[in-house]
Amino acid sequence: MKKTLKCSRCGNDIVSKPDGSTGYAIEDAGNLVCYECCAKEAEKFMQEHERIALYLVLTHGAKREVTNWPGSLRFPVRYYKKGRHNLAGVRRDVWFDFEGYQWHGVQYGEFSELCYCRKTKRKLKTH
Repeated sequence: MKKTLKCSRCGNDIVSKPDGSTGYAIEDAGNLVCYECCAKEAEKFMQEHERIALYLVLTHGAKREVTNWPGSLRFPVRYYKKGRHNLAGVRRDVWFDFEGYQWHGVQYGEFSELCYCRKTKRKLKTH
């Protein structure tokens, strides 16, 4: 009989994804956390600390997004700028929106997707 895995946060069943991923992360204490709860944790961290390390990725059609590790939290990139960096060779700056503010992310080099993001003071205009 196949054992059903449960998320330690929400208690929901954890289901493997069609792409072959497990559908969960493992915390240091060994608890299983579903991808949806990973997204909620990342949002909570962003709200509390106004910074976070995410990933800058290319999606279908060469569109850029900033995501969390499993991809359950996604922010479309509004602005993108590629420049030079004295040590890493290349620097990519991105801007995206979260909870009424513009956020800025920086990714260094050709061999990393890590994007160091920070909330800016720029509020988004509401129409």
